[in-house]
Amino acid sequence: MKLHSIEAGNFKLDGGAMFGVVPKTIWNKTNPADENNLIEMAARCLLVEDGNRLILIDTGMGDKQSEKFFGYYHLWGSHSLDSSLAKAGFHRDDVTDVFLTHLHFDHSGGAIQWNSDKTGYLPAFKNAKYWTNKNHWKWAVTPNSREKASFLPENILPMQESGQLNFVGLSDSNLITNSELGFDIFLVDGHTEKMMIPIIEYKGRKIVFAADLLPTAGHLPIPYVMGYDTRPLLTMPEKETFLKFVLENDMFVMLEHDAHNQIITVEQTERGIRLKNVLDCSDVF
Repeated sequence: MKLHSIEAGNFKLDGGAMFGVVPKTIWNKTNPADENNLIEMAARCLLVEDGNRLILIDTGMGDKQSEKFFGYYHLWGSHSLDSSLAKAGFHRDDVTDVFLTHLHFDHSGGAIQWNSDKTGYLPAFKNAKYWTNKNHWKWAVTPNSREKASFLPENILPMQESGQLNFVGLSDSNLITNSELGFDIFLVDGHTEKMMIPIIEYKGRKIVFAADLLPTAGHLPIPYVMGYDTRPLLTMPEKETFLKFVLENDMFVMLEHDAHNQIITVEQTERGIRLKNVLDCSDVF
């Protein structure tokens, strides 16, 4: 098995929205804001090369939305999904599976592209199976008013229309073992219904792709919960369980949205589980 970090682009979001009720005087120390209160974010994906399968975990925003749409997210930097795949030695047509932690636009937008004359949409990975789960799919295609702006039909419905949509089987536990994709999945419901967090066994150590349960290293304290979460009071115990699980199993945590910290480890302190080490993906992969 080989792993590759795929940087799908950088953007900015309001720091207050990213930290909910936490005062700016606190979160600004770890995630400094610019003059417009925006903090720097990444769309960092993970490519798993395992035998004859090439599994892409999340896809970033993509590039098919309007200039007005992207103007809300203040894109910066030179990273793109295609250039990062090429750097790893691959093309999008090589991808066999696209695993989506959840279907918010900043995770699934790159999964779908315009057709040739921009009259409709089609899967950006024509040879891939697309993976979500039935509960989350239903949640996304019949969105609540809180998340409607994050679940864009053009990012979601073409997966089904193309016949490439597949569902991971769920269980009564928050941990799915031996999934169809060859890795375990940690399920959480605080951010959105049945978000899936993959756990990769790699060279004798586990790497967990934290998605939006732990968007940046600055979100390690349990009460530091995003304003975007649909069930923030559920996120807190889920994050506490997750961090204990990470600590007990000595895992690497790959951060999807932290523009400056790619992988972290954690340790127990008097204040709770906190940051231990920061590593680049190249240090681990």
